[in-house]
Amino acid sequence: MNTKQTLFNTIDNHAAELTEIAVYIAENPELGNEEYKASARLKQSLVNHGFEVQAPVLNIETAFIGTFTSSKPGPTIALLCEYDALPEIGHACGHHLICTMSLGAAIGLKNFVSEHGGTLRVYGTPAEETRGAKVTMADAGLFDDCDFALMAHPYYSYQKSGSALAMDAIQYEFHGKSSHAAASPESGINALDSVLLLFNAINALRQQTRSDARIHGIINHGGVAANIIPDYASAQFYIRSADRAYTNELVEKVRRIAEGAALQTGCELKISNYEYSYDELITNETLSETFTQNLIEYGIPAESIEEPVNGGSADVGNVSTRCPAIHPYIQVIHERHELHSIGFRDLAQQEPAYQAMILGAKILAATAYDTVTIPGLLEKVQAEFNPNAAPQTSSV
Repeated sequence: MNTKQTLFNTIDNHAAELTEIAVYIAENPELGNEEYKASARLKQSLVNHGFEVQAPVLNIETAFIGTFTSSKPGPTIALLCEYDALPEIGHACGHHLICTMSLGAAIGLKNFVSEHGGTLRVYGTPAEETRGAKVTMADAGLFDDCDFALMAHPYYSYQKSGSALAMDAIQYEFHGKSSHAAASPESGINALDSVLLLFNAINALRQQTRSDARIHGIINHGGVAANIIPDYASAQFYIRSADRAYTNELVEKVRRIAEGAALQTGCELKISNYEYSYDELITNETLSETFTQNLIEYGIPAESIEEPVNGGSADVGNVSTRCPAIHPYIQVIHERHELHSIGFRDLAQQEPAYQAMILGAKILAATAYDTVTIPGLLEKVQAEFNPNAAPQTSSV
């Protein structure tokens, strides 16, 4: 008989393997869609544990799906892995721990799923920091038959799953005409002026946006010399808000601003997406509460589990529009260092962080266990995801 303690024991029995994999990935940081070593190591572990591995997925070379299917019918459980690093500072977002938490949960759950029924899937999703593969996978319908999807993110505190902002990453390129800035300025068309007008108008727009809106950008090309009127200039912006509909509205407003800037200077304008668009994270509160209760049952004081603080964007949002999903945070360091910092990176590669990784794997596994064994809980999860649908008979 599989119990939660059985899951925990199984994960503990493989703690050394999971730690070795996490250390290996941390010591070999790879950028998005270049995670060949990390992907290979994770895939090999899944094969060793009896999963069938499909790779590549959707022509994404470092993406994979590891599947274990019981001979008995039951729900489909998804566990999400991220393993890309950041430029120059490596695994400062703790993705070496994200993937191994999900891998550990899958190892713990395998015998339970075999006995209880259903399918267990481990999704290897590259490039979360840039062109997140979850977007492509979600668009292709690869999460549509999942009963729920789980992942946990390392952090400096415990935090409940909340929301993440819908986001578009847009580049505005202005093409003008170069000329000598002193000898013949009247012959030039200044592309940099268009970019400056764009920034100033966006600054004015912020006064008229909702409090959850975020519009922030850089000039990624502004010219080559002070005495040459720039014939090309470019700016990149992230445009975000709490929901996709309002984000689309903001994108349209900024498009009109860019067109106005080009019209004022006489430039030609090109607009493109330089990264994938992320949808907002819609936390399934039933799943989230189950995760939180398992933390408390394991011994984490309830008062130390913080309410969500939202502000960033993540491609797990695209998953959450396709199936019930959560994205809580696990405390892996005991000093306050923000994600994407060297301080966080260094502490997230020490022994306490790897111990916390094992805890995270256990709580993910326990959350899945409860969701499919507690009567009515899976139906509640699914009804919340689609509140207009009548509760259905569980396939468990």
